[in-house]
Amino acid sequence: MSDENMDGGKVFFNPEWLRTQIFETIRFYDPQCIDQVSGGYYHCYLDDGTICDYETKSLVGTARFIYIFSVGTMLGGPRHWKTMAEHGLRFLEEVFHDQEYGGYYWQAEKRAPTDTGKYAYGQAFVLRALATAAKAGIGKARPLIDELVQTLQKHLWDDAHQLYLDAKSRDWSASDPYHGQNANMQMCEAMIAAFEATGERAFLHRVRALAHSVTVTLADQTGGLIWEQYDPEWRPDWRQHAGDQNNEFRPFGFVFGHSIEWSKLLMKLHDFTREPWLVDRAVFLYRTAWKAASDPIYGGLYFSMAADGRIFDHYKYYWVMAEALGASARLAGGAPDAAFYLKHYRELFSYCWAHFIDHRYGAWYPKLGRANLRVIYEKSPLTKADDHPIANYYEAMHVFGNSFPDAFQFE
Repeated sequence: MSDENMDGGKVFFNPEWLRTQIFETIRFYDPQCIDQVSGGYYHCYLDDGTICDYETKSLVGTARFIYIFSVGTMLGGPRHWKTMAEHGLRFLEEVFHDQEYGGYYWQAEKRAPTDTGKYAYGQAFVLRALATAAKAGIGKARPLIDELVQTLQKHLWDDAHQLYLDAKSRDWSASDPYHGQNANMQMCEAMIAAFEATGERAFLHRVRALAHSVTVTLADQTGGLIWEQYDPEWRPDWRQHAGDQNNEFRPFGFVFGHSIEWSKLLMKLHDFTREPWLVDRAVFLYRTAWKAASDPIYGGLYFSMAADGRIFDHYKYYWVMAEALGASARLAGGAPDAAFYLKHYRELFSYCWAHFIDHRYGAWYPKLGRANLRVIYEKSPLTKADDHPIANYYEAMHVFGNSFPDAFQFE
């Protein structure tokens, strides 16, 4: 769709148009993502969909593919998307699932596990994938959900702090000293999905505990925004990974996209519990992060900030923009001053339409420089599958629903 046909950005609020964007993004991976030789999916793609890694299998990437094909199935996509999700579920159980000790390995080459560590981040993505597949009526995911949740409770749950530990060895005997909030945020999203799939309120109780621990207890130590790294007693670690700007799963500093993503999760939890503190925290996290992250010259949102308030990473990441779209929609649908969030949603979507969305081949570019120029040449690197745009298109569909266009006023 050309810029002149965007109708002043009104189309960004149209649920059917958003559904089309989900389908077009999924089609970037269909059918070439299916590995018919080793099973599972391929996990690295150039702009035109050319595969750039035929051997590495990522637990997170596998879970993300299962998720996007499950969402596509729920939304009435082609029948073979269900088959593609089932294909990933089989590989998940045959290759990644540790039948002896429980939980799921981190990485494999073809069908041989190469990193057998048990990372909470990876387990969270598996739980979300299983829950979403269950919602879509794909496979027999419920027993796997129950087994994984019990394993997490037994081996990774820190009851004293109401948070999940970051990682342990294959047999759960050795703990990684790293403590971070990122895995807990992903677990929060996964537990919401598990509640939606099962209706069991125990999942909501765990979500509430995680949300309060991170966005209140931990954030109170760091001025309200959410720091990424902590010591074994969950006190802020101000130095860990300070020199590593490229650690995808353990980023340094205040990551703006995570504060904004938490605001989305808090609003989702509020839909089920109606506790006022959730909206208050969501509004604070969103507005504070957005103000600090906004690039007044080139548009979009910066990635992270150091403890002294200096922008640490000026790059623009696709997942930050996508999460900000979903958060803006959720806040517009449930927080005071809906017009404020609708304006941000429309302006950011216009920015993404201009810079991040590939109108030739489909899907999103993963990372841009501050001035919105390409800095890496894979369209979809290892562990990615455009689940962030798809998930947040879906969030926007949920909010706007049948209310488009009458319930919202456009300038």
